[in-house]
Amino acid sequence: LTQNPSLIAASLSHLIMVKAQRGSRANDIVTREYTINLHKRIHKTSFKKRAPKAIKQIKAFAQEKMNTQDVRIEPSLNKYVWSKGVRNVPFRVRVRLCRKRNEEEDSGDKLFTLVQHVHVDSFKGLQTQTVEEDDAE
Repeated sequence: LTQNPSLIAASLSHLIMVKAQRGSRANDIVTREYTINLHKRIHKTSFKKRAPKAIKQIKAFAQEKMNTQDVRIEPSLNKYVWSKGVRNVPFRVRVRLCRKRNEEEDSGDKLFTLVQHVHVDSFKGLQTQTVEEDDAE
């Protein structure tokens, strides 16, 4: 099996270019809206652990989608999850995930994710959206 050296060089350069694009994408400041199905994430959880587990699952979801270890949940989202008590967590929640630069100097992470609650009347037909933000914020 002999391969063309120019073909190998072209594929290597493409691979390097793709990896460079991935790296720069992770450093991007971006805001997206997601609907999280909490019902399936806390299924078979005992009553007194449901709301705390829902908060942990929201954090895990944000870490997975935004590729940051530092996730901060706004108090309004925490109040919404706990609004029906520890046992009766809402089935779904609409959240806005904002990946931002970390201003703290002693922090090891360059970026953090802020999770905000978005009030919606119905979850029917909602999809993930990228939100365009003004720099005034």
